Amino acid sequence: MNWRLVLRMLGTIVLIEAATMVPSWIIALIYGDAGDARALLISIGLMLIFALPLRFLMRPKERNMRARDGFLVVSLSWIVMSLFGALPFWIGGLFHSYVDALFEAVSGFTTTGASVLTDFENTPHGLMFWRSFTHWVGGMGVLVLTLALLPRLTGRTSHLVKAESPGPSLSKVVPKMGQSAKIMYLIYALLTMIQFLLLMLAGMNPYDAGIHAMGTAGTGGFSNYGASVGAFNSVAVDWIITVFMVLFGVNFALFYRALTGQWREALKSEELHWYLSLLGISVAAVTLIILPLYGNFFTALRYGSFQVATIVSTTGYATTDFSLWPQAAKGILLCLMFVGSCAGSTAGGLKIVRVALLFKSAKREVMRSFQPRKVKVVRFEGKGCDESLLSQTMVFFVIYILLMLLGTLLLSFGGKFDNETNLTAALSCISNVGPGFGVVGPAGNYAGYGAFEKIVLCVLMLAGRLELFPMLALFHPEIWRKA
Repeated sequence: MNWRLVLRMLGTIVLIEAATMVPSWIIALIYGDAGDARALLISIGLMLIFALPLRFLMRPKERNMRARDGFLVVSLSWIVMSLFGALPFWIGGLFHSYVDALFEAVSGFTTTGASVLTDFENTPHGLMFWRSFTHWVGGMGVLVLTLALLPRLTGRTSHLVKAESPGPSLSKVVPKMGQSAKIMYLIYALLTMIQFLLLMLAGMNPYDAGIHAMGTAGTGGFSNYGASVGAFNSVAVDWIITVFMVLFGVNFALFYRALTGQWREALKSEELHWYLSLLGISVAAVTLIILPLYGNFFTALRYGSFQVATIVSTTGYATTDFSLWPQAAKGILLCLMFVGSCAGSTAGGLKIVRVALLFKSAKREVMRSFQPRKVKVVRFEGKGCDESLLSQTMVFFVIYILLMLLGTLLLSFGGKFDNETNLTAALSCISNVGPGFGVVGPAGNYAGYGAFEKIVLCVLMLAGRLELFPMLALFHPEIWRKA
């Protein structure tokens, strides 16, 4: 293990996190919130004390990063980043318990959107902005941001991005990883800015528009209102956020192809076809199921499409309490919590590509049962899939389900809530969705859980955001041994 390189990377990442906290400090000064400005400034100071020695005193003899180093950097970075990201909430008095502050920070960085905050209207502007800004930073990935800013920090950067990227395969839009990171972040920022401007045109003030644009871009869903997007009661706002939730669930490599004139190739993407088909079928089904509740097709379509988009993209915004919908509609949303959106997007869940590969693999095995001599290759995006990829996909699915069930079991030991609440809380956190059903539904929150249960949910959120394996690697003795 190249510990000097790992520690130097940790120092660099915490320095970048300190820099990302500065805009929130400026917001606090603009609104005259002295308490949260002080909390943010103290937090920045503590991060600098921790990070500067690691960044500038650690001199690794070997700059090339191996896979084991990459996994350790990614997992430790997200843990350390969350620990420091919680400080403003705790120092500023937003939460009296550090565990609550940590839960909110982990939920923000992992773009889950699960919250223990109960008093939205009296939360200072600076802390609320930091809460939402964690979504924007975590959405594309802090390691990707690091490589975009400092592409020469280390060699073999693909190990870093692969360990942090959402999906079973690594998407590079250009050969150099640092350049790919810059392109991805430019597209990310451009889409965020477009949504920000559209929300302002729809009647939002700049602060609200910024909060909700960042929450949509990171597919996180933190709002500065207890009623979430429903607080605006605006058809225009609902549709703008719905469209952008769908867009941010698309693989960003497809946006690059479209912007470089390869839009025909982008539209031919099989993953995109699966994604849009799932959205279309789910929206149609949910709209018809809830139509009797609203009595008007366009109203039902508005609420149905918003909630389907927010669950598929794992954003977690809400315009209505969908836990009160008919069981059939809730069943569809429950299934969508598993699936998520495209690989290479800011969304969570299993990812469309994995669901497609699992479906095709299952279909092949069924055919083998009555045609054992026929050779059938699983194909995706026009190419034959390697058997190792199919095996990895199956292993990922099994571990995903096991972790969700283990999380449900550990939550049940607290004896606070029913099984529906515990199951959907565990599923929502590992899929980085946010709201579940029951007590943790869109009209509720996670504040009722105890400290132990919140730590369990934090682990699930981190595992889900990092595609399981980087977090699980921390528990393997081999990763800690010297090379």
